[in-house]
Amino acid sequence: MLETLISSKTRIKLLLRLFLNPGSKAYLRGLADEFGESTNAVRLELNRFEEAGMLSSENIGNKKFFKANGEYPLFGEIRKILLKYTGLQDVIDEVIEELGDLKKVYLTGDLAMGRNSDVVSLILVGNPDKTYLLQLINKVEELIPKKIQYLIYSKDEAKSLDLENERTLVLWNEQ
Repeated sequence: MLETLISSKTRIKLLLRLFLNPGSKAYLRGLADEFGESTNAVRLELNRFEEAGMLSSENIGNKKFFKANGEYPLFGEIRKILLKYTGLQDVIDEVIEELGDLKKVYLTGDLAMGRNSDVVSLILVGNPDKTYLLQLINKVEELIPKKIQYLIYSKDEAKSLDLENERTLVLWNEQ
């Protein structure tokens, strides 16, 4: 679906990498290696995104790091499209909202790092109904072409873990 709208695979990879986890930063050579693309192809797209205001950058040492610009007027809409594209929006709509006693849900793994993946890795904080959770996961896996794996931690266990980092993304937070 997204490939029809955006013909550049490098552009799609950059959007996924930087907008799914807006707290993450990346530099040119690291992105080129990660994507298996030439630095010129990645540089061209990074420059376009930065000129459009979609990315912000900062120099750290001799490297220029890029990250999604949360102040960009279409930031929220782009992120919603990417969540829909990866199937994460369906996970939020069909699973998380229906589980009951949840405090937070984190996305981990490749998707949290903005890489496309066939697996949705979740960390659930709280005390959800496990039987109902398995039923919902089976239902969602029929709707999206991804497998869902999860870990459940109590609120106290989660406090002792460093879950708020660049490798995780808060997917849902109790209001």
